[in-house]
Amino acid sequence: MIADNLVVDARTGKRATWGELAQQQAAPRSVPTARAVEHSVDALPAVAGLKDGGELLVVAAGRLDEALASELRGAGFDLVAGDGVQDATDPRAAEDGRVWLLTSGSTGRPKRVGHTLESLSTVTGDLAPRTWLCPYSPGTYAWWQVVTLGLGVPGQDLVLVDPADLDDWVAPALEHGVTAVSGTPTFWRRTLMRHGAELRKLPLEQVTLGGEPVDQAVLTQLGEAFPDARVSWIYASSEVGASIVVHDGRAGFPVEWLDRDVPGRPRLSVVDGELVITSPHHGTDASGAELAGAVRTGDAARIEDGRVLVTGRLDRDELNVGGSKVSAGAVRDLLQSHPAIAWAAVRGRKAPLVGTMVVADVVADQDSGVTADDLTRWAAERLPEYAVPRRIKMLAEIPAKETLKSDV
Repeated sequence: MIADNLVVDARTGKRATWGELAQQQAAPRSVPTARAVEHSVDALPAVAGLKDGGELLVVAAGRLDEALASELRGAGFDLVAGDGVQDATDPRAAEDGRVWLLTSGSTGRPKRVGHTLESLSTVTGDLAPRTWLCPYSPGTYAWWQVVTLGLGVPGQDLVLVDPADLDDWVAPALEHGVTAVSGTPTFWRRTLMRHGAELRKLPLEQVTLGGEPVDQAVLTQLGEAFPDARVSWIYASSEVGASIVVHDGRAGFPVEWLDRDVPGRPRLSVVDGELVITSPHHGTDASGAELAGAVRTGDAARIEDGRVLVTGRLDRDELNVGGSKVSAGAVRDLLQSHPAIAWAAVRGRKAPLVGTMVVADVVADQDSGVTADDLTRWAAERLPEYAVPRRIKMLAEIPAKETLKSDV
């Protein structure tokens, strides 16, 4: 059932209800459909039309290269872009109600993960009426999370902003009465740097962040910027769905949540430093096989001061510096705790003798005057000698991809 909520296109100011969007959608195609859209709002009629059946994949036009287009058509999808249609090269019948997502491709080419509207709709119970800003790239898991909230939960209106327009999202958010915003830590850091006092005019009741490691510095900054809002961070992925939700303003989640069995909720574990999740919100792989059971997420997790901190991808987090182990995520979090640093990325670089040395890219707050040498000395007072970044590159602005994650 479609909720009678409002959808606003921030780019044009046009408004429509979900029912009106459903009327714009033609009858469901008899074969699966992949829709490549230039603007986020262009995908919504097809989403609303899922109530009548069909099989749908949504992707931002900017992500659709020739290889991906060929792969989708070979998997039985008609490819719809604008007014044009490229027929599937190996057509098959549509599976009614199937929704496909493309992963971010952080470990290689994007993979298809299958869901339904029900498995994507993880919010239960009554919610206070809110107007949500949706800044995500169309078709991503985070985009579907906000879109299904507007589609199915009464009182949850949406204002859609394209990722290309994110530098100017605060003005339309004020114009359209946005009271809740979901974004990545990179999205929030860029916004805090660029908009400052203007951002604080937003009457936000809910601030949500996820999609990347969430450290204490950004949670504290958001709590100070929006003292009347609930600040929440969410761990979610295409494979296991929304699995961790924390509202206490602290990085990580309580260690007491590990290895507990609660009906209807994911089971969380840490095995050999990796976050492992058994989720009721899991999807399927491209063949339709369920991604059930304990799923190794590939994300590094460590226990510190009674909290479980998720620090980044396991294959990039642990650095071996002359035989000593260094967590890139821990060094990144330390750098981002510096009062003049808005963002940091840490990685290893090959080096003689020690094998790997720690290096970092950082963005300082405007007019802070902090230098790489200043930051190196500051880090040396707080880190073991082998973990101190040997090279720090100062960037002018926080790099970001269309997915709102840091482009590093």
